[in-house]
Amino acid sequence: MNRRWLVNRTNQEFVNYISKSASISSTLAQVLINRGIKTAPDINYFLNPGISSLSDPFELPDMKIVVERIKAAVQCNEGIFVHGDYDADGLTATSIMVQALRKIGLNVEYFIPNRMTHGYGFNPPSVDMAKESGAKLIITVDCGITSFEAADYAKEQGIDVIITDHHEPLRRAKSKEQRAESEINQDEKFVLPKALAIVNPKISNLKSQFSDLSGAGIAFKFAQALAADNALNLSEDDALSLLDLAALGTVADVVPLTGENRVIVRNGFKRISNNPRPGINSLIKISGTAGREAKAGNLAFSVIPRINAAGRLADSTSIVKLLTTDSEYEAEEIAAWLDRLNSERQKIEGEMLQATRAKLIGKDTASAIVLASEGWHLGVIGIVAARIAEEFYRPAIIFTIDDGIAKGSARSIPSFDITAALSECSDLLLGYGGHKQAAGVRLEASKLAAFEKRLCSVFDSSTDVELMPSIRIDADVNFSEISFKMIEELARLEPFGCGNPQPVLGSKMLEVHSPHVVGNNHIKMKLRHKARNFDAIGFDMGKLFEEIDDSSVIDAAFVPSENIWNGNRYLQLILKAFRPSV
Repeated sequence: MNRRWLVNRTNQEFVNYISKSASISSTLAQVLINRGIKTAPDINYFLNPGISSLSDPFELPDMKIVVERIKAAVQCNEGIFVHGDYDADGLTATSIMVQALRKIGLNVEYFIPNRMTHGYGFNPPSVDMAKESGAKLIITVDCGITSFEAADYAKEQGIDVIITDHHEPLRRAKSKEQRAESEINQDEKFVLPKALAIVNPKISNLKSQFSDLSGAGIAFKFAQALAADNALNLSEDDALSLLDLAALGTVADVVPLTGENRVIVRNGFKRISNNPRPGINSLIKISGTAGREAKAGNLAFSVIPRINAAGRLADSTSIVKLLTTDSEYEAEEIAAWLDRLNSERQKIEGEMLQATRAKLIGKDTASAIVLASEGWHLGVIGIVAARIAEEFYRPAIIFTIDDGIAKGSARSIPSFDITAALSECSDLLLGYGGHKQAAGVRLEASKLAAFEKRLCSVFDSSTDVELMPSIRIDADVNFSEISFKMIEELARLEPFGCGNPQPVLGSKMLEVHSPHVVGNNHIKMKLRHKARNFDAIGFDMGKLFEEIDDSSVIDAAFVPSENIWNGNRYLQLILKAFRPSV
């Protein structure tokens, strides 16, 4: 697929000034400037996100109310019912909440809905479960912000509800008078459930360090707030011991790894690398990544898919046991089960991907892509939607149809807000919700054609959508600048992920030598510029082999890396894109 090359450039004098004032290389200075980090104090904060950088949890909405209600529960020895979610973020958030509340001495029951039998979210039947357990307080994690019916029902039953969530709240339609005002107050902006407290940074009008927290991140801030009250039996160290789970949930939910999230993930991964809890350690071992430093990329493709496999294909309640147990034997048993489930998930995913590609033959893919079929696995449609969206660079919604109802999972491209688009189709839908890049949706199967037509119309009429993927190059470099020291310095930017991608460097007029295809469709070559040359490999780029030969001169976008082979350490370039030099 063709891509636009975007090269970031900054006044060289300013780059040199930042380099000198922060005592960093000009390459790292350029990368940081590209990310809006332009002063020595901000650079120090970004490169050294220690525990002391964690923000005050009481800056989150309703947190003081939450702590007082928990203190009342302790005094009255009340039962607590924690309502979680079946994905990795919801499961780690549930584990954090359960461990923190049990440490305080509370009697805690938890419930993880089954994707197939219960569906998503906090619903009235969950209130009945809480009542049967004797709970006087329900705490939701990673869900609840649009659970109006369940919150009302809980109130009728005399059960308090605390909602902790990070999803988008329902926006209230503005009147003509409000549209004329520059601001409207928070109560007018959103329609919120009638809960005792709502801890969700999205209900604040202000952008803050908390705005992009995951469900697990909010659960961690909840634990931090409890630890700050001397009347509760939870120390600061107890709260910090939950950072590993918060880091895992943060990476799993693909939220920006900046601000508070960066502090959580950097410090949480240190705990995973140094002394992982039995559950995480068992997952690391069974995924074949033992001995490696905990990094976002490693865990995103090894541990996290195995956690998610339970919620996709089975019941994920046992994952909370996995993440909270002190028993290595119990952890290994559950991890082995998850590994088998993940293999099954991969098989189903491959079959569904083939089926969706077959349906796309002869179909117009210039607009939003909507595909539906009976029998497609509800737990896998989201992964397939993501693959189709990436492959065709268009928003994709994959539906499975059962008993006349189409349940779908949507994935989008960066410049198109899929949840906002669904709001313009809301009269056709039974329900929807999510984020800018991912959402869930339900409608009557008979309305699928009308929905597809409406969604495509919304997409086609959008004037600010980029229809071609781009590759952003952080800095032009000469081959003479590439070294192990550069790699070590750029590693200070970790963790890499959403909002903080691994820096991509670029060089021009590179001579190609010995290009060939290796392994599973990878392309390998030597690249030379003046007196220096490096091995380069492009993963899954074998189809581009026909475009180059020994006489080619190319521009390349790449990530410099360290490769260890037969005990030897050498530099290698990981190709991200290349094109003929002009």
